[in-house]
Amino acid sequence: MPGIDECLSEALAIPGVLGASVVDWSSGLLLGAVGQEPGHGHEAAAADTTEAARAVVEGGTFTAKESGRVPVEDIIITAPGSYHLIRFLDTSFDSDVILYLWLDRSIANLAVARIGLQSIAERLVLV
Repeated sequence: MPGIDECLSEALAIPGVLGASVVDWSSGLLLGAVGQEPGHGHEAAAADTTEAARAVVEGGTFTAKESGRVPVEDIIITAPGSYHLIRFLDTSFDSDVILYLWLDRSIANLAVARIGLQSIAERLVLV
């Protein structure tokens, strides 16, 4: 089963992906990143995706946590010229981890990117 580096490399093969990262959203810690740096760098993007993840999960609007799992699968943010996909990962340890993709909107197909992100997330092994 692939680890962080291999999965991030696979993410770059998804059409339109500019950059990808794995982030611990409980702390904002960047666990790995590849590709172009969005905005002010991968660390800034990790902080921003952490805030987005927290806002969605802690807001309580979508559903309550059930059996210790995050009640959200993905967050999709559209911006002029780009898409931002955030996928919540299940881990075997007590941590909150997300996989983040930054895409060029003029090239990327949002549905294809989401399917690719889901496939990578299912195979990613976090030890």
